[in-house]
Amino acid sequence: MTVKAYGAHAGERPLEPMDISRREPGAHDVQIDIAYCGICHSDIHQVRSEWAGTVYPCVPGHEIVGRVSAVGAQVSGFKTGDLAGVGCIVDSCRHCGECGEGLENYCDHMVPTYNGPTPDAPGHTLGGYSQRIVVDERYVLRIRHPEAQLAAVAPLLCAGITTWSPLRHWKAGPGRKVGVVGIGGLGHMGIKLAHAMGAHVVAFTTSESKRAAARALGADEAVVSRNADEMAAHADSLDFILNTVAAPHDLDAFLALLKRDGTMALVGAPASPHPSPNVFNLIMKRRTLAGSLIGGIPETQEMLDFCAEHGIVADIETIRAEAINEAYERMMKGDVKYRFVIDCASLAA
Repeated sequence: MTVKAYGAHAGERPLEPMDISRREPGAHDVQIDIAYCGICHSDIHQVRSEWAGTVYPCVPGHEIVGRVSAVGAQVSGFKTGDLAGVGCIVDSCRHCGECGEGLENYCDHMVPTYNGPTPDAPGHTLGGYSQRIVVDERYVLRIRHPEAQLAAVAPLLCAGITTWSPLRHWKAGPGRKVGVVGIGGLGHMGIKLAHAMGAHVVAFTTSESKRAAARALGADEAVVSRNADEMAAHADSLDFILNTVAAPHDLDAFLALLKRDGTMALVGAPASPHPSPNVFNLIMKRRTLAGSLIGGIPETQEMLDFCAEHGIVADIETIRAEAINEAYERMMKGDVKYRFVIDCASLAA
């Protein structure tokens, strides 16, 4: 079937309207009419070939929510009319240890929602800046939020799970002091989730103007990281740091804030490497510098259910499809609080 989409034909070209093909639903497939798709910073890196391996035409988008419009004969978990979502994964090998543990995100053959291999035309996956998508039910998520919140749910499919997974893995919760570095698309979700999980949350920002915003999101304390005295006041005090910054920066300044045996997990993906940390910052306190990649399908569903129970959604600005290129430029300037979401109904205009 042919559907409307927005994508790019080359890294140096703007995104533009295009027609793309979707397969007819197979026995195990769920077809979703896309209502909204969030814009992730990864979309910009990939579509502009700032990350290696982009194939064109590239239709980005992996924060997808909408309504089920058809299901295959063998589908048992969804029916027509259900609210559903698709995140960053649409397939994996299904038999490795990672897949068996529900950690498909670490499968060596994980297929991303766009720019991944597929037998469907044109030979690589095409994402959510489109009217419709067809996905095996194993990789489809159930949305339990009220329909009125659907646009603001979309970023949970990447920003939400990217922050939830490390917070859960490193046991953010009551009695734990958790730092969140950066207050953007990822960071604002990290603050909301860590607060709802019961942790004492310290937000770190380079901007004095974001101090009040951090507290409004749920931070117990807000620190301007350029203020040496404020940073020193938190030395050796944090159990865990979720570092969401997607630009190279001094990691040592934050490693020094960890307690003995504390961990800092990086989830931001800069286009160029961070400066190497001082190994003594790790050795002297048995600290750990770690990373985390989105999350598996079971924990993504767990995150969505938690957010529905606690009334958590992203802070968004909804745009029409024709404003995507402008939104990209604004994102590069940090001019969004905190996530753009495309109203995919505008693709038909």
